[in-house]
Amino acid sequence: MQILDGTLVAAHIKEQLKKEVEELKAKGGKTPHLAAILVGNNPASEAYVGHKVKTCAELGFESTLLRFDTSITEKALLEQVKKLNEDDGVDGILVQLPLPDHISPDLIINNINPDKDVDGFHPISQGKMMLGQPTFLPATPYGIMLMLEHYNIDVAGKHCVIIGRSNIVGTPMTILLSRNTNPGNATVTLCHSRTKNLEEITKTADVIVAAIGKPKFVTANMVREGAIVIDVGINRIDDPTRKSGSRLVGDVDFDNVAPLCSYITPVPKGVGPMTICGLMKNTLEAAKLPKHMYN
Repeated sequence: MQILDGTLVAAHIKEQLKKEVEELKAKGGKTPHLAAILVGNNPASEAYVGHKVKTCAELGFESTLLRFDTSITEKALLEQVKKLNEDDGVDGILVQLPLPDHISPDLIINNINPDKDVDGFHPISQGKMMLGQPTFLPATPYGIMLMLEHYNIDVAGKHCVIIGRSNIVGTPMTILLSRNTNPGNATVTLCHSRTKNLEEITKTADVIVAAIGKPKFVTANMVREGAIVIDVGINRIDDPTRKSGSRLVGDVDFDNVAPLCSYITPVPKGVGPMTICGLMKNTLEAAKLPKHMYN
């Protein structure tokens, strides 16, 4: 069993990105600039955005963090997005989810300039991904593909089972893993909360991507010997043995599943660091665009 170390892979990718930024600046190119919008003070969102801003600094990117109270109206937030769309100094726009209930995330995302959609959530980005055209890929699936590439894990012809059908992770993973690329060319099954006989399906999987948002959902009886398991889940559970009273676990029962696997990602330090790498690679590519097509 080998651990797929997201922290290690991310460090390697960040070193490459840092060199690319230095070369870009030396040639008179633009310094990549990521603008993040954070509404409210959700602890998880605070942590995610903090990591992204910190990584920008490490790579030589510029970053702007716009913070708003949960009382901000949908109209006012749309105005902020419009300003960033029109700011030629900003290359990438990130709106940290979740948003307050009175604000439609789809409406906000749909109003981001697709040329600045470095999270890869805009319908144009998603449509181009489905068609196999160049675009910004959703950061987490992109990060997973980068990890598979780094470890030279060949999924061609293998059966990949995705658990979870979100537009952020599950559904994009089915597209990326089945495309005629490397990594890719897999046979993919998408499972979700309504899937019957889930255990029978996952037991046939060469690769399992768990992205259902339920702690320790994937158990040893669901995994065959030698499977590759990618755990996307980040769940906080009570743990009285910890000073904080809690700890992070994934969607996979790691302790019991890991001995069965050929490869497995841990939580934390697995997929999480790779998500940030996907975001940063998208932002660098956005900075290289010769013009904004959708202004």
